[in-house]
Amino acid sequence: MPQSKRARLVHLTQTSKRATREHKSAYIQDVRDAVDNHDHVYLFSYENMRSNKFKDIRMHFRSTGDAMDVPSKIMLGKNKLIQIALGKTPEDEYSDNLRQVSKEITENVGLLFTSRTRADVEEFFQNFSAPDFARAGSIAPRDVIVTNKMLLNHPVTMLEQTFRKLGLPVKIQNGKIVLLNDSEEYQLCKEGETLSVEKCKLLTHFGVKLSEFKVKLVCHWSKGEFELLD
Repeated sequence: MPQSKRARLVHLTQTSKRATREHKSAYIQDVRDAVDNHDHVYLFSYENMRSNKFKDIRMHFRSTGDAMDVPSKIMLGKNKLIQIALGKTPEDEYSDNLRQVSKEITENVGLLFTSRTRADVEEFFQNFSAPDFARAGSIAPRDVIVTNKMLLNHPVTMLEQTFRKLGLPVKIQNGKIVLLNDSEEYQLCKEGETLSVEKCKLLTHFGVKLSEFKVKLVCHWSKGEFELLD
């Protein structure tokens, strides 16, 4: 009788020594238990990760309260351990074609283990997005103009402490922060510009969200069947 793939020994020498052997083994077992306990495995990628935004996704996939409903499980990070848990070759994969999921694992990805229907899962991610503050290195999707009216919402004490240090040309006039040279507006960034750390901080101060938090489904696995998703 051929040996079950699920009974094979996993060697942990490929992973970082920072975690203990017991922790690695437990994490690998958690991944494999999630495979066993759910009908579907999705690999997803993300950009502009914010923990508060991701809470909405976790909340959506919580248990429905039905005693028969198995709560979905989301796992982020520890990509190397996840790849070991799933397997990388036909010989060491935990179940048929899970090695194909491992091949798609890169930096900013996570796994969703769920027994929800494919229609429910894929429709949710197709429609899910949330505006977010831009991070340094991102590209401005549009022009942003700062006006004196926008500056009125900030206390004068922020002049030296923040605005000037971040490169915004301002001064104090009649106890208020205004733009230099009697200007009424200042172009903080223009469409297509690569945003610096300073400009991202200014955009945050003015409450301008230029980025979008989205999660893209990369591939799907279920009962030995693997599929790349657009």
